[in-house]
Amino acid sequence: MRSLRVDVAKQSLYLLENDQVVDTLLCSTARLGVGERKGSEQTPRGWHRVRAMVGANQPKGTVYIGRRPTGEVWSQSLADHYPDRDWILTRILWLCGMEPGLNRFGEVDSMQRYIYIHGTPPTEPMGVPRSHGCIRLHDDEIIDVFSFVSPGSRVLIQA
Repeated sequence: MRSLRVDVAKQSLYLLENDQVVDTLLCSTARLGVGERKGSEQTPRGWHRVRAMVGANQPKGTVYIGRRPTGEVWSQSLADHYPDRDWILTRILWLCGMEPGLNRFGEVDSMQRYIYIHGTPPTEPMGVPRSHGCIRLHDDEIIDVFSFVSPGSRVLIQA
Protein backbone atom coordinates (compact mmCIF):
# COMPACT_ATOMS: atom_id res chain seq x y z
CA MET A 1 0.00 0.00 0.00
CA ARG A 2 1.34 3.41 -1.01
CA SER A 3 0.78 6.57 1.02
CA LEU A 4 2.25 10.00 1.68
CA ARG A 5 3.24 11.79 4.88
CA VAL A 6 3.88 15.52 5.14
CA ASP A 7 5.98 16.78 8.05
CA VAL A 8 5.24 20.50 8.29
CA ALA A 9 8.01 21.16 10.84
CA LYS A 10 10.61 19.59 8.52
CA GLN A 11 8.95 20.86 5.31
CA SER A 12 9.29 17.32 3.98
CA LEU A 13 7.03 14.97 2.06
CA TYR A 14 7.64 11.24 2.44
CA LEU A 15 6.60 8.56 -0.03
CA LEU A 16 5.76 5.35 1.82
CA GLU A 17 5.30 1.81 0.59
CA ASN A 18 3.81 -0.51 3.20
CA ASP A 19 4.56 2.15 5.85
CA GLN A 20 8.27 2.24 4.90
CA VAL A 21 9.79 5.49 3.60
CA VAL A 22 11.03 5.01 0.03
CA ASP A 23 11.75 8.66 -0.79
CA THR A 24 11.89 12.06 0.91
CA LEU A 25 11.25 15.35 -0.85
CA LEU A 26 11.47 18.93 0.35
CA CYS A 27 8.12 20.71 0.10
CA SER A 28 6.59 24.05 0.99
CA THR A 29 3.49 24.29 3.20
CA ALA A 30 1.52 27.34 4.38
CA ARG A 31 3.35 30.50 5.33
CA LEU A 32 0.74 30.97 8.11
CA GLY A 33 1.41 27.55 9.66
CA VAL A 34 -1.12 24.82 10.36
CA GLY A 35 -4.85 25.12 10.84
CA GLU A 36 -8.03 23.69 9.48
CA ARG A 37 -10.54 26.56 9.30
CA LYS A 38 -11.86 27.85 5.98
CA GLY A 39 -10.18 31.10 4.99
CA SER A 40 -7.19 30.55 7.30
CA GLU A 41 -4.65 30.02 4.49
CA GLN A 42 -3.08 27.37 6.75
CA THR A 43 -2.17 23.76 6.00
CA PRO A 44 -4.68 21.33 7.54
CA ARG A 45 -3.48 18.48 9.74
CA GLY A 46 -4.57 14.89 10.01
CA TRP A 47 -5.47 12.04 7.71
CA HIS A 48 -6.52 12.83 4.17
CA ARG A 49 -6.97 10.85 1.00
CA VAL A 50 -6.34 11.75 -2.62
CA ARG A 51 -9.81 12.69 -3.86
CA ALA A 52 -8.82 13.49 -7.44
CA MET A 53 -5.73 13.60 -9.63
CA VAL A 54 -5.54 16.33 -12.27
CA GLY A 55 -3.10 16.74 -15.14
CA ALA A 56 -2.01 13.22 -16.08
CA ASN A 57 -1.39 14.03 -19.74
CA GLN A 58 -0.46 17.69 -19.47
CA PRO A 59 3.04 19.01 -20.19
CA LYS A 60 5.39 19.96 -17.40
CA GLY A 61 4.71 23.55 -16.34
CA THR A 62 1.01 23.53 -17.31
CA VAL A 63 -0.78 26.38 -15.51
CA TYR A 64 -4.10 25.63 -13.76
CA ILE A 65 -6.86 27.87 -12.49
CA GLY A 66 -9.78 26.11 -10.83
CA ARG A 67 -8.17 22.73 -11.61
CA ARG A 68 -8.43 23.47 -15.33
CA PRO A 69 -5.46 24.05 -17.61
CA THR A 70 -5.35 27.64 -18.86
CA GLY A 71 -3.46 26.74 -22.04
CA GLU A 72 -0.35 28.43 -20.62
CA VAL A 73 2.97 26.85 -19.68
CA TRP A 74 4.86 28.58 -16.88
CA SER A 75 7.85 30.70 -17.87
CA GLN A 76 9.66 33.56 -16.18
CA SER A 77 8.19 36.02 -18.67
CA LEU A 78 4.67 34.76 -17.89
CA ALA A 79 5.43 35.10 -14.16
CA ASP A 80 6.70 38.65 -14.72
CA HIS A 81 3.46 39.47 -16.54
CA TYR A 82 1.33 38.07 -13.65
CA PRO A 83 3.39 38.79 -10.52
CA ASP A 84 0.53 38.21 -8.06
CA ARG A 85 -0.62 34.79 -9.29
CA ASP A 86 -0.49 31.87 -6.89
CA TRP A 87 0.92 29.39 -9.42
CA ILE A 88 -0.55 25.89 -9.53
CA LEU A 89 1.46 23.91 -12.06
CA THR A 90 1.95 20.54 -13.76
CA ARG A 91 -0.13 18.15 -11.58
CA ILE A 92 -2.70 18.44 -8.78
CA LEU A 93 -3.54 15.95 -6.06
CA TRP A 94 -6.79 17.25 -4.53
CA LEU A 95 -7.06 16.18 -0.89
CA CYS A 96 -10.16 15.21 1.06
CA GLY A 97 -10.08 15.11 4.87
CA MET A 98 -10.89 11.83 6.60
CA GLU A 99 -11.46 13.10 10.14
CA PRO A 100 -14.89 14.67 10.81
CA GLY A 101 -14.52 17.81 12.91
CA LEU A 102 -10.78 18.10 12.22
CA ASN A 103 -10.47 18.26 8.43
CA ARG A 104 -13.83 17.09 7.09
CA PHE A 105 -17.25 18.75 7.05
CA GLY A 106 -18.33 22.20 8.18
CA GLU A 107 -15.79 24.97 8.62
CA VAL A 108 -12.79 22.62 8.51
CA ASP A 109 -13.35 20.70 5.27
CA SER A 110 -10.06 20.30 3.37
CA MET A 111 -11.78 19.37 0.12
CA GLN A 112 -14.03 22.44 0.21
CA ARG A 113 -10.92 24.52 0.99
CA TYR A 114 -9.30 23.17 -2.22
CA ILE A 115 -6.24 21.83 -0.43
CA TYR A 116 -3.85 20.30 -2.97
CA ILE A 117 -0.42 18.88 -3.36
CA HIS A 118 0.66 20.65 -6.53
CA GLY A 119 3.54 21.86 -8.65
CA THR A 120 5.07 25.29 -8.22
CA PRO A 121 7.60 27.35 -10.20
CA PRO A 122 11.31 26.53 -9.96
CA THR A 123 11.84 30.02 -8.53
CA GLU A 124 9.92 29.08 -5.36
CA PRO A 125 12.12 27.73 -2.57
CA MET A 126 11.43 24.33 -1.06
CA GLY A 127 11.90 23.74 2.66
CA VAL A 128 10.36 27.14 3.36
CA PRO A 129 6.66 27.61 4.26
CA ARG A 130 5.25 29.96 1.58
CA SER A 131 1.93 28.59 0.31
CA HIS A 132 -1.65 29.69 0.95
CA GLY A 133 -2.49 26.34 2.58
CA CYS A 134 -1.50 23.79 -0.06
CA ILE A 135 1.60 21.63 -0.20
CA ARG A 136 3.92 22.70 -3.02
CA LEU A 137 6.56 20.69 -4.86
CA HIS A 138 8.72 21.53 -7.85
CA ASP A 139 7.50 20.11 -11.17
CA ASP A 140 9.75 17.03 -11.37
CA GLU A 141 8.83 16.05 -7.82
CA ILE A 142 5.07 16.45 -8.29
CA ILE A 143 5.30 14.31 -11.43
CA ASP A 144 7.06 11.59 -9.40
CA VAL A 145 4.52 11.80 -6.56
CA PHE A 146 1.62 11.81 -9.04
CA SER A 147 2.87 8.55 -10.56
CA PHE A 148 3.44 7.02 -7.11
CA VAL A 149 -0.10 7.42 -5.73
CA SER A 150 -3.61 6.75 -6.98
CA PRO A 151 -7.08 8.11 -6.13
CA GLY A 152 -7.88 7.08 -2.58
CA SER A 153 -4.25 6.97 -1.44
CA ARG A 154 -3.86 8.12 2.16
CA VAL A 155 -1.97 11.30 3.11
CA LEU A 156 -1.03 12.18 6.69
CA ILE A 157 -0.20 15.82 7.40
CA GLN A 158 1.63 16.32 10.70
CA ALA A 159 2.76 19.53 12.40
